[in-house]
Amino acid sequence: MRMTPSELPSPEIVCLVDDDPSVLRSTGRLLASDGFTVRPFNKGADFIAYVASHDVPLVVLDIWMKEMTGLEVLARLCAISPQTHVIVITGHEDSAARILATQIGTVAFLIKPFDDEQFLAAVHDALDQARNS
Repeated sequence: MRMTPSELPSPEIVCLVDDDPSVLRSTGRLLASDGFTVRPFNKGADFIAYVASHDVPLVVLDIWMKEMTGLEVLARLCAISPQTHVIVITGHEDSAARILATQIGTVAFLIKPFDDEQFLAAVHDALDQARNS
């Protein structure tokens, strides 16, 4: 039986926040290759403005960005959209940031470059948790 376009499941939206254009591009392509619609943001403030008026089940968030760090984004996100699940990505291992992010309740904390399969598994797990909460 063939599905009409209106019956096809809509792709899930994953927000991606990173100030590195190459990471936005490559991670966005990886997510798109797995069927996700990606909303990229190169500034934390732009993402926070988007969350204020949109339901965001999952964000993949770089922790070390200029202007507004991922930790600042995370603090604001917890205040305005506590139901949003978060996967943290970073190019620098930082145990204090890892502990803080874990205490806040992030789903995963991954060091760039991360394993594609591990990353996609974390995305699927986070979206499953979002659907079940």
